[in-house]
Formats: sequence, C-alpha cells, structure tokens
Amino acid sequence: MSEQKETIQNRFRGLSFSLRIARRYLFSKKSHNAINIISGISAGGVAIGTMALVCVLSVFNGFEGLISDMFSAFDPDLKITLTQGKTFDVNTKEFDELRKSKSVVVFTEVVEENALLRFKDKQMPATIKGVSDNFERMTRIDSIMYDGSFILFDGAFQRSIPGLGVASILGAGAHFIDPLYIYAPKRTSKINLLRPENSFNREATFVSGIFSVKQAQYDDHFVLVPISLARDLFEYDKNTVSEVELKLSKSVNKDDTQKQIKALLGDKFQVKNRYEQQENFFKIMKVEKWITYLILCFILLIASFNIIGSLSMLIIDKRADIETLRNLGADNRLIKRVFLFEGWMISAVGALGGIALGTILCLLQQHFGLLKLGTGYVVNAYPVVTNALDLLLVFVTVLAMGFLAAYYPVRYIHTKTDLAD
Repeated sequence: MSEQKETIQNRFRGLSFSLRIARRYLFSKKSHNAINIISGISAGGVAIGTMALVCVLSVFNGFEGLISDMFSAFDPDLKITLTQGKTFDVNTKEFDELRKSKSVVVFTEVVEENALLRFKDKQMPATIKGVSDNFERMTRIDSIMYDGSFILFDGAFQRSIPGLGVASILGAGAHFIDPLYIYAPKRTSKINLLRPENSFNREATFVSGIFSVKQAQYDDHFVLVPISLARDLFEYDKNTVSEVELKLSKSVNKDDTQKQIKALLGDKFQVKNRYEQQENFFKIMKVEKWITYLILCFILLIASFNIIGSLSMLIIDKRADIETLRNLGADNRLIKRVFLFEGWMISAVGALGGIALGTILCLLQQHFGLLKLGTGYVVNAYPVVTNALDLLLVFVTVLAMGFLAAYYPVRYIHTKTDLAD
C-alpha cells in the first residue's frame, strides 16, 4: 500500500515538474525569434476559431430562445390529447381530479377541427380552434394581437380571431361589419345529393381581432372561436373535446407534474410539454446547430495544426535542454510530457482568449445590436444567448484538438533529437 502511494506521489511530482518546464518554455524568449512568432500565430489561430465557435453557438441559442418565446405566447405548458383517436370525454373522475389539482392554474377545453371559411367572395380551408373563456389566462394571447382585441363573445355576437395569414387571404379585419362564415360537413346525417349545401353546418361570426405568432403553421391556418360555437358546428356534446390545455403553477416542477399527470391519465393519453408540442421544429434547430458546430470544429482543427510546426521547431531549439534533462535522469516519457503540455498550453491560451473575445462580442451584440438583420424580420438584430455549458464544451473541444495536434510531433521526439545530433 505504501509503495502504491509513493508511486502516485512520484507521478504527481513528475506532472508538476513537466508543467513548470512547459510554462517556462511557453513564455520565455527562444533562441530563434521565429519560434515565438509561430507560437503566437498558433495561439491566435486557435483564439479566432474558438471565438467563431462561441459566437455561432450563441446565435443559434438566441434564435432558439426567440422562437420558443413566440410559441409560448400561444402554446400551453402542457397539452393532453388521445394517443389514438380524435375526441374524448372530459366528464370523468381523472379529469375532475386534474381540475382540482393545485399544480394546475388554468384548465382549458379545446375542440379543434378543419372547416371552410368564407368572407365576402373569398374562401379558404382553415383549422377552427374552439377554446374556453379562460384561454386568455392560459396563454399570452394579448401580447401577439396584431389588430383588434381578444374577444370571444361581446354579449350579442360570437366573435372569431383569425391568424394574420388567414385574415390577409380573406381580406378580413378587426370589427368589419361583414360576418365570417364557417362551414363544416354534418357528421350525423347523410350527404344530400340534390341539395349539397344542406349537408353542411354553418356558423356566422364577426372578427374581433387578428393574432400573429409569426409562425406560418399558426398564422396561416388557425381561427380561434368560442368552444360552444365549435361544438355546435361540429356536432359535439358539451363534454367532448379534442384536447385539454393546462397552465401550471410557477411554483411546481413542470417535468415532475407532467409525469404525475401521465400516471393519472394512463397510456390512453399523451401529455406533451412545450418542447414536445413543437418537437420537429426544435429538433431541426438542434441538428442545424450541431452540424455548424462540427464544421467549425473541422476549421478549428486545421488552425490547430500550426501547433505541430511550433512544437517541432521548439523541440529542435531545445535539444540541448533535452540532453541535459536526460543526463539528470529524466526518461523519454517525462520529456515528451513537457512538450505535450507545451502544446496544450498554446491551445489553452488560444481557447481562453477566444472564449473571452467571443463572450465580449456576444454581450455587445446583446446590448447594442451591432449586426442588424434588416427590415421585415421579427427582430432588428441577431439574437444571442451565451450558454455556460456551450463555453465549457468549446473549451474542452479546443483542448482535445490541441492534444491531437501536439501528440504528433511529440511522439517522434526521440527520433528528432537523434537526427539533430
């Protein structure tokens, strides 16, 4: 046991000794000034590559956060749908328990179906989303109102709120005096071939406002209406819904609450959080982010190859020191470790400098919007969010590449010094 402890202590002393020599070589003046220049260029190349990596990852984080914030104004915290099928009954013991749960702040019933819209002489298919009166409390719909206001019933008439794309196609606007007609085929009766128009249910509403999520999947397809109108139009009873949307208390853990609701409702239902509701979109964003990361890593690896030239020249320059160390009893492994640490330190200096520069640039972009996107975009400047985990990933990546670049010349150190002699 004592022998093992002594061996470990000797190894740590060897590492400390190698690190001190490597640090001295990095910052001391070499006999040939070109070596200092090449070492500086190596560190500078790594710093620029690292800075680019930090900035690009931060921009992707910024866009992901921006889009996520847009969706959160319309999407609920949790959405409950059937695993198989379209509609279900909410007049059950499980849903009554869910309504009374302290974790649930708002419980919204939704009926969602496709229908035909007609406004004056224009018509188009759309998705009708019938929502409860508390839908305004469920989402931040007021923050995305493009025109008018969110009103489902004004005391006399039932109102509708189409997306901006739908309103543009139909030529409808908030508080127009012409009604918006909604048509849906009758579910409970046969098609009348002699009078086809009698095979449809029709409801008339007046547009009270227009919302804009700035996402085509909502703006170009959805129309919000009272759930009572949707149930009449699609011939559903008062307890039938196609989905239930929940807003959770801020004090609860959303992941734990999601698991509890899944356990309560069973395998018959799906309970999706905001990420899962837009899973395909966020997956594409992440794939784009990591493909870009890999491309920049390849560029960074090429920049790290400068370390090979820098270390090769340093090994030749310090061949007298290498022989002195050997005469003092240093083995080949310790000597190789010195120059391996040297390469690592060049990478570390470049990585730290690049991370610092990248973080500063991102902070300047975040506060002053130096790079503009131009007109017609959701935001005027590129959104950026610097993530500590991304910075750690970049630092580890650069050190790994520095190790690969340093290992190649160091493994042949014995041959090189012999040739130099």
